[in-house]
Amino acid sequence: MCRLFGLHAGPRPVRATFWLLDAPDSLSAQSRREPDGAGIGTFDSAGKAHVAKQPLAAWEDHAFAREARDLKSTTFLAHVRYASTGALTMVNTHPFEQDGRLFAHNGVLHGLDQLDQRLIELGVMDLVLGQSDSERLFALITAETRRADGDVGAGIAAAINWVARDLPVFSLNFILTTATDMWALRYPATHPLYVLERDPTAAPDPSAPLDARSKRIRSKSTELSRSPHVLFATEPMDPNPGWRPMESGELVHVGPGLAVTSTAPFPDAPARLLTLADLEPTAAASQQP
Repeated sequence: MCRLFGLHAGPRPVRATFWLLDAPDSLSAQSRREPDGAGIGTFDSAGKAHVAKQPLAAWEDHAFAREARDLKSTTFLAHVRYASTGALTMVNTHPFEQDGRLFAHNGVLHGLDQLDQRLIELGVMDLVLGQSDSERLFALITAETRRADGDVGAGIAAAINWVARDLPVFSLNFILTTATDMWALRYPATHPLYVLERDPTAAPDPSAPLDARSKRIRSKSTELSRSPHVLFATEPMDPNPGWRPMESGELVHVGPGLAVTSTAPFPDAPARLLTLADLEPTAAASQQP
């Protein structure tokens, strides 16, 4: 299945090289199981979004490695893709950008004709450049956020509640970010999503350094090891015992100062919950753990 990665470092730009390339279960390592695309989204000092992506596995994409080592940002959003809907093209590769926000998704939803009709009604079908269900889900959140006068949390709640009520859903896990705020959703319980709040300045944990050792590498992030940050990932990326699985239906928001809040504004399960048996073979293969 696709892998998600989000990092919020607060107000100070950092590099995410350790987590993207060097951690015991880095995003690059995970991409050897997810061959259909990789991308990194960041924000510059003016808060403008930038996306670097290719329809290639991260481990074989030299540009991914270069960007992972060089980019600095207050927030990072990265994704490695195992395609379920849409061709292996740039426009279907995550992250997506809309209204200056970045979005990446792990899952499947059906009823795209009905979703397209809803996007037309809301006047945002022009935001959809590819064929993926993920980009359509993002467009619905963008439309509802506009209707909520820019309140992203309210936009997410309205969009996901509509999808949960009206469309067949397998998984809607996603991360959405701006330069200052990050939101992550696990819904429903189909796929895991983990969060790690790391504050070495408050209580350094010598048992969980940003230190990767193996027969091939020994790398340590000195920059991030001194800086508080919050991480989201599809699976724990190192042995730190602080990784916490999010609950089904949990929406986590990380603010500019790294304040973390959690809500659960959705039904216990979508009205029409899909199983692997309901998916086409290609989509089912992409959603295997």
